[in-house]
Amino acid sequence: MAPNKTTLSNWDPILLISQIFSMQTLHYLTLSVIIPPLLAAFAEPSSLRYEGGAANVGMIMDWRQMAGRPTVIGMPIGEKWWAWSEGKKVGYGWKDDQWDGSLDPRRGWIIAFCWIVASCVDIYYLYKLIRRPRLILDFALTLVFIHLVLTTYYSAAIPTSLFFWLVLAAGAVLTIVTAEQLCVKREMSEGLSVMSVRPEDLQVEEMEMGGLLPRID
Repeated sequence: MAPNKTTLSNWDPILLISQIFSMQTLHYLTLSVIIPPLLAAFAEPSSLRYEGGAANVGMIMDWRQMAGRPTVIGMPIGEKWWAWSEGKKVGYGWKDDQWDGSLDPRRGWIIAFCWIVASCVDIYYLYKLIRRPRLILDFALTLVFIHLVLTTYYSAAIPTSLFFWLVLAAGAVLTIVTAEQLCVKREMSEGLSVMSVRPEDLQVEEMEMGGLLPRID
């Protein structure tokens, strides 16, 4: 009988795309849950209000928010102070008693902290969805790469902040190392598990071994 040359491939493009989409969605969902309440509680309220509030998508997708870079252009017109973001007028008010165009340094630290927390939560997502230790690195780096593409497109600027890159690198390292260790530990525990042997299986094995013994007449 000729050997079967058919080889089975583990590469499933539909499964791969589904896992990438799931990881990216869960990551942004986690950020959307933890960022707004923390910004509402600890960030400077007047500048936050002029940039769309704590629930603005830019707090997640705009790298300048984490880097502490200005995203709103303040323009005094007469006695009013007008605020513009992405070519749109987002608010106005009296300069003396409302936002004066200054940046809030706490906002960047809050968003960076939330990114690290989301990276810790990503460990659980990778552990449950990806499972294989050799794939953890690929999926974690893919998540970061897709975010870089999206945030560059959203802000119309390539990230140039060292703080932003350090936060992304720290989150990726934490996610990769921890998730790989957990997946390896699970595979080792599953590989060492011993299945119970039934008595009838022992009898069959003894009969097969007996058939291999030379017969002496």
